[in-house]
Amino acid sequence: MATKEYNGHRNKAHWNVSLWISNDESLYFTAKEFVKNSKTLPEAAQKMLDYLFANGIEKTPDGYKYNFSNIRASLTKDM
Repeated sequence: MATKEYNGHRNKAHWNVSLWISNDESLYFTAKEFVKNSKTLPEAAQKMLDYLFANGIEKTPDGYKYNFSNIRASLTKDM
């Protein structure tokens, strides 16, 4: 079954996690630092995921899970 795009993202979970990372100041600057200090975006996404889990953050405030795929989809080199 094909997944429908959601607001320009692969799915609603990717969109939701991207929305939180892009619009929560603390999460945005944390993600920005991981992107800056990593060789690749997948490496930055893994560091971000590890950081979130180490701080007991497993879901967005509205219940979408932070996972590697959702975080990786939200990170860009332009951060």
